[in-house]
Amino acid sequence: MDSDLLFHINPGSAEPIYRQLVDQLRRRIASGQLVAGQEIPSARELAQALAVNPMTISKAFGLMEAEGLVERRRGLPMVVAAQHQKALKTKSRAELLRPTLEKAAAEARQLELPADQALALFEALLEEQGVKR
Repeated sequence: MDSDLLFHINPGSAEPIYRQLVDQLRRRIASGQLVAGQEIPSARELAQALAVNPMTISKAFGLMEAEGLVERRRGLPMVVAAQHQKALKTKSRAELLRPTLEKAAAEARQLELPADQALALFEALLEEQGVKR
């Protein structure tokens, strides 16, 4: 699996890199992009691809395992845990987006941006990412 396509980090974000990785994996499993038994790149591969400390990746993997998102297999790549057989319903996936949108709404309020301007920006970002209506 191409680790460049699986994870993207924002080094300038206030959110720690390990948390960004865990959240991205959780969302990809919830959407059905990753399915049970699918291999995850090794910590070494991922650290090299993302140019981050391998200990950061190990911390993320530890949290993912503790949360039951992935399973470790001795001498083999980690895989998406068997308990994650199918994607969550759209409503449940939307709830995963809520904390990010709450933060964005608070920042828009602090910047005193009108709602229509913030929504237009969000729509433009969705289009840039190829999200369909």
